[in-house]
Amino acid sequence: MHNVVIAGNIDIAMLALWAFFIFFIALVIYLHRESYREGYPLEDPVSGRYSDANSLFPLPDPKTFNLPNGGGSVTVPQPNRREPVEIAAKRMDRSPGSPYVPTGNPLIDGVGPAAWAERAKVPDVDLHGAPRIAPLASTDLWLESRDPDPRGMTVTGADGAVAGTVSEVWVDRMERMVRYLAIDTGKRTVIAPMTVAVIHRATKTVEISAILASQFADAPKIAKADVITLYEEERVQAYFGGGYLYATPERQESCI
Repeated sequence: MHNVVIAGNIDIAMLALWAFFIFFIALVIYLHRESYREGYPLEDPVSGRYSDANSLFPLPDPKTFNLPNGGGSVTVPQPNRREPVEIAAKRMDRSPGSPYVPTGNPLIDGVGPAAWAERAKVPDVDLHGAPRIAPLASTDLWLESRDPDPRGMTVTGADGAVAGTVSEVWVDRMERMVRYLAIDTGKRTVIAPMTVAVIHRATKTVEISAILASQFADAPKIAKADVITLYEEERVQAYFGGGYLYATPERQESCI
């Protein structure tokens, strides 16, 4: 088959190639601008003020998204509007990129590994709109009989001291796994991520080395006894995750 020459050295194959290049470049620009809806607008690293001077492309036009399960709607981007975030921290220096250091309790100051995102104050839901994570007793699930049941086991902190007793396990209805442990400290019940817990079957204890036993008392609270919101999950995970650095002064020092 002979090439169909349109004019000079331009044929259909060359036109198709250039059409692909133009389409691909336009697609990259479109996707790059759409990414501005999450994580943007940009902020000046020193003043914290909104600035799009460093953006290669302009912000996209605002678009409204209807949220599922009666969650209302959200319009993004909104360059001049953001939720206020208060953290107990200050910059070590005014130079760009200077790190923040906590000024109070580092586990709840919202910096470093203990930082959190301002997520929605609604629970994560399953395909039917029901809370995805719930106490085991309120579901039709059960623990495998060959696995250890942590309920009733003693919980110890990084210092080996007793922090409380596991009163309930919170399970993920969709993933069919344990997500959190409810720990009765004697004064109140706190929620700890299962990912930071180690169950010792022989001694019937649960070790959580992320924080000290005394620090369980300051763990974030949840508003309802049988529902945990995305906002509360973020705070709980940040608290225990931050403990691996902030639980003791020694953990903040270098290994050498």
